Amino acid sequence: MEIITEKRDDRQLLILTHLSQLLDLITGVGGFVVPLIIWLTQKDRVHGIDEQGKQIINFQISIFIYAILSIPLIFLFGLGVLVLIAIGIVAFIFPIINAIKASQGEPTYYPFTIEFLK
Repeated sequence: MEIITEKRDDRQLLILTHLSQLLDLITGVGGFVVPLIIWLTQKDRVHGIDEQGKQIINFQISIFIYAILSIPLIFLFGLGVLVLIAIGIVAFIFPIINAIKASQGEPTYYPFTIEFLK
């Protein structure tokens, strides 16, 4: 017997999911692990969590790849340092912007994201 439950609206959880990415500043990996856990456990229960969770995970993976690719650029005139600074700014600003958008029920967007999860 299959139990069918309706999805609920929970903007606070959406906001928390976006802002939890900032845990990278404290723990280093919490900004990936916490949104992943929220997305996996709530994607069938909360409206918008599946789509926005995928965006967040794709963004986190993309940021990690860009950071790794910028390391060799450090040896090329220090260009990698500028790229790392830009990555840090984008990784700090866009979770905040998208948390505000999620609180207002607007669609969210993360730039420079490679779509791994569709």
